Amino acid sequence: MTDYHAIALDEALRRVAGSSVSATAIDRMAKNAPAVAAKLQQAVLAEVPEFSRSRNPDILPELSQHGREHVDEIVRLLREGSVGRLEFVRAHARRRAEQRFPLEATLHAYRSGHKVLSRWLRETTLTVALPVPDAQRAISAIADFAMEYADAISTTFASTYAAHSLLVAEVSGDQRSELLHILLDGHDEADLRAARILREAGFFDDRQFFCVALAHSVDPTEMLNASRARRMADSIEQIVADLPMRRVIDLQNNKVTMVFGAVSRASGWTAPRISLAKEIRAALSRVGNAALIGVSNDVPSTSHIPSAHREAKTALELASVNQRVLQFSEIPLRDLLLHFAAQDFRRVLPLWTNDFYEANHKVGGTLVATLRAYAKVDMNILKAAHSLGVHPNTVYARLQRIFEITGLRATSFHALSDLLSVSDCMRSGPLEAPRSNIQSQRPGRPRRIAT
Repeated sequence: MTDYHAIALDEALRRVAGSSVSATAIDRMAKNAPAVAAKLQQAVLAEVPEFSRSRNPDILPELSQHGREHVDEIVRLLREGSVGRLEFVRAHARRRAEQRFPLEATLHAYRSGHKVLSRWLRETTLTVALPVPDAQRAISAIADFAMEYADAISTTFASTYAAHSLLVAEVSGDQRSELLHILLDGHDEADLRAARILREAGFFDDRQFFCVALAHSVDPTEMLNASRARRMADSIEQIVADLPMRRVIDLQNNKVTMVFGAVSRASGWTAPRISLAKEIRAALSRVGNAALIGVSNDVPSTSHIPSAHREAKTALELASVNQRVLQFSEIPLRDLLLHFAAQDFRRVLPLWTNDFYEANHKVGGTLVATLRAYAKVDMNILKAAHSLGVHPNTVYARLQRIFEITGLRATSFHALSDLLSVSDCMRSGPLEAPRSNIQSQRPGRPRRIAT
């Protein structure tokens, strides 16, 4: 208990001892203690709905026991006059913290209990006949005592609960970190040590398969703020809490890292789960606009989780504000090829790349938009014009402008493929064309170094 609360409670006890609260009144309090403890529980259940809503079978019996402990402690304090450490309150706080029972609910219960205890002490004190001045002093002293007692137990409970919650979180974090490390390292189920840890966490089943997801803020620098990153992890944890699957979620390398595991079917009589990854993707779509998320494909074994982690990382890198949650299987093959070959592709860009990028930028991106629309409708000028909302002559004019810049006619399949490949590089930022590549020089035109 904090010193100033102990001092205040001690002073209140001295005022009670100096008043006219008699031993007879205290004996009567002790005699009525069981009935008062029952009233305490009734008041708490009537005013604090969390106790009734809890499915924990230990909550109500422990609430009843805690009420009796309070009544017994009050009688002891009034008889002995010595303030103890309220160990039963500390023990109750640690128990509630371990069970993640809401702190506010117990503090509200203490406020509700204060009304019952204060009335019990006041009414019992008045059962002993006293002169009016003595009775007033006794009532005042007992009221002060009840208030200081409620303050002391609330403060003791809150401080112990908070401290133990931090300890529980640290232990849980260490266990979560170890489990995540084992999963991402791809320990095979034949590894006995890893198998034991996985079995205890529910990630060990012959019919189980896995999926990995990664998330960070739309602005990745926000993940450097530990409290913001933790809030995102906690928010995701709440969103997926009701999914019928095992999961471990933690922060790693400034990303919210998630590994999910589920059995392929609940039993031989139920339909197999089609795709764990699709279920995860659907759930994570509720996270909100502030996050980008990459989801892997399903993998059949813990030994394949590292490859799933790489898939999720790739999906996260290609996710955007237009597609915040991206599953690896949804990524077009062209995007994957460009992503994996980005550095090598940078070295072989044709000399007209910068001119093309600059021309496209000047006209608001319409050159690239025309190429993509043209490809999407199987190289049909009329359909491309319709999808763009322009006249077909406008499409012809843009394709001619592209030819003038690049020397490639988009009406040729191979030329269109080259143009789209270079266009797709713009999604990851401007890439500087090489200064020594002469193989892509346009035929019949002077050689020129890209700048």
